[in-house]
Formats: sequence, C-alpha cells, structure tokens
Amino acid sequence: MSANVLRTTDGWWVVRDERAVRIETKAVTTAELLADRDAVREAADSGDPGTPLADLAALSPVTTPCRVVAQMVNYRSHAKDSGFTGDIPPAFFRKASGSVSGPQESIVQPRHVKFLDYEIELGLVMGASLPVGTVVEERDLPAYVAGLVITNDVSARDVQLTKTQFYESKSYPTFTPTGPYLALLEQEDFAHLLDLRLKLSVNGDLRQDRTLADMIVRPAQALTLLARFQALAPGDLLLTGTPGGTALKAPPKAVEKIGSLLPPAMKWKAFFKSQAKNPHYLRRGDVVTGTIATPDGRIDLGEQRTPVTDAN
Repeated sequence: MSANVLRTTDGWWVVRDERAVRIETKAVTTAELLADRDAVREAADSGDPGTPLADLAALSPVTTPCRVVAQMVNYRSHAKDSGFTGDIPPAFFRKASGSVSGPQESIVQPRHVKFLDYEIELGLVMGASLPVGTVVEERDLPAYVAGLVITNDVSARDVQLTKTQFYESKSYPTFTPTGPYLALLEQEDFAHLLDLRLKLSVNGDLRQDRTLADMIVRPAQALTLLARFQALAPGDLLLTGTPGGTALKAPPKAVEKIGSLLPPAMKWKAFFKSQAKNPHYLRRGDVVTGTIATPDGRIDLGEQRTPVTDAN
C-alpha cells in the first residue's frame, strides 16, 4: 500500500489515519527524503501514536526545490473544451520552480492578470534519474516514479493567449500549489492509476471531475516522449495535464471564424470582452478545493484547499 507523507516547516511526517508520525530523517529536499525510504517505513511501522493532523504547523510544499514540467492538452475532455479535433500531438512546457506553493497557501493573483484559471493535475514525483534517451515501458514506471501529488496548474489566460507565453502565464509565485500529501507508491499500486479520479471545486461548485482513463498520453509514454530532450532527476515534478471543466473554453466555430478575420489586437479585445461575462474565472475570495483518489481509497492524495487573494 502507498504511504502518505507531508511536510511542515519543521520536518517530514508520515500520515496514519487522522494523525501524523514524525519521520526521523536529516532530509531537507524531496530528493533526499526519497533516498531515505527506510526512515519513512520506520515511522509508518512505529508504535508512536503520532500527532493529530490538526495540530501540525502550516503545511509546506512536498516537491521543492525541483524542476517543474507539464503536459499540454492531455485529457480528451480538455481537448474538446479547447476546440481541438483529430489527433493532438504531445506537447510539454516548463514552469518556474518558484511557482510551487503549499496546499493551504493563497493563490496570489497579480495585479495585471484579469483572467485567472485553475487546472487540477496529477503530479508525478520522480524517484530516479531519467536520462535523455530513456524508454519507459508500463512495467518500468515504478522504477522511475516514486510517488504522486495533487497539483494545480494555475494560469493567467490573458497572458497565455495574447503573448502565446506558457512559461510566464503559468509561473507566477503560488501558481503551482502542491500537496498536501506525497503518496509514495509500492509497485502494486501502479496498476490502479487509471482509477484515480481528479476533482476540483470552486466555492463548493464542482468544476472538474474525470479519471485518468480520460488521458490521451499516459505516464509511461509521457516520460518516454519527454526523455527525447529533457532529463529529470529525483524529486522533479511532471504535471500530467488537466481534464475538461476549466473556465477557458474555445469559442463557437462561427465566432472563431469571424475572429480570424480581425487584426490580432481587435480579435483579443473582442474575445476578452466576451470572457469578462464568464463567472468561472477565479476572483479574490474564491476557495479552490482539489482531491485525487481511487474510489476504494487505496491511493488518496488528500485535499488541497487554496484561497485566492490579490497581490499586495
């Protein structure tokens, strides 16, 4: 069975029901913790009654420092929302490591960003080096992936679309909430990945709800494609795409055809004027809640709960 690990400002903990047992480790980084799995097992198997989860200090990100790489349009439902038809070529982009934040921290909306969007994603945390040229078969996945984490690929859509700039639009501080749990998997757990269900709600309103069966490129193939040009190291994070249900959706075909005839400045002005009527974009005071789990609870990554605030 998987072991759920969380991190606070004063150390690492393994979760047992509603309590947490401190992991006796000198690990500072995620990579160092992954290299000290014996300490995790000892904490999980100890007779220590542990500390109530509610009594722990504020939770910290469980995957930092690290490279952050993400897959683009990797769920069929998201592809449909985005107006894609036919085959979709696999694509990746990078996010700044400084965008990673804790599972209870606020998502801070920069002053110039008007259209802030959410994207719940399953994060793969690497447990071993992935050199360039590596081919990962399904049976090899446990050799490279140590665990899973909830992530939210927060996106500034007005920056992303007008500048065609993924890196900036998705890399502001707090734009990659991670956690609360890093689920360290055993080999037999990997057979249950497609049963994982991703759910995201805003103020209690369910926006995204799909299982990994909706994925276009699954994790082993994604790592193989990524390894054509990008090496990864233990502790690095791969975001594997988001299901449909984000605030941003492609305009109707007729509107899109008319827009293509306009100069770029006029096209985007008209598009964002229509988007301003969309109530699903995030605003100050919203609370975003995300969960990823299998129906039987065999793998459960906990609940991420992040309020939205304005930049000071």
